[in-house]
Amino acid sequence: MNYPLELKFKILALASEATVTDSTGQVVLYVKQKAFKLKEDIRIFADATQSRQLYNIKADKVLDFSANYHFTDEEGMPLGRIKREGMKSLWKATYHIFDADRHEFTISEANPWMKVGDALLSEIPIAGMFTGYLFNPAYHLSRPDGTLILELKKQPSFTGRFFKIEKHGEIAGDDEERALLGLLMFDVLERTRG
Repeated sequence: MNYPLELKFKILALASEATVTDSTGQVVLYVKQKAFKLKEDIRIFADATQSRQLYNIKADKVLDFSANYHFTDEEGMPLGRIKREGMKSLWKATYHIFDADRHEFTISEANPWMKVGDALLSEIPIAGMFTGYLFNPAYHLSRPDGTLILELKKQPSFTGRFFKIEKHGEIAGDDEERALLGLLMFDVLERTRG
């Protein structure tokens, strides 16, 4: 992948849909959440035509606060999973990515006060329209020892639909695949929080 990657969510869609482009502007992935599902179901395609599905991410439980979201490739082979850290995620969004049962990465909110400021300012008439420009949270994907690998950051916009993934550490192969799938799932679930 040629970093940074940019995610652009569609405004008018029943469920989340996003185009992922690399630093050259080429579409590398297209993310589509299935609408009207009790269990989260996200499909990831090679491009916006949706002619070739590369990955699938599915929840193991219905509307559970600490559900596991399993990654599979185009043949249905398991690639890993991501799990939300239940009640702790109310204050600071925290997710863990696993390769089978080995904890491989953690995604955590860099500054939880950002969403508090966003929530307070959004209640003020007129000023609330500008929270998308003022409050742009960042999320860190790091190894269990704390080494920062990737950073997902919301970009200023009225609609909260632009995000950027920047690379800060070495990652390759299956690890990179799992890390990106985890960040995409995380972004679909958390993007409305801040």
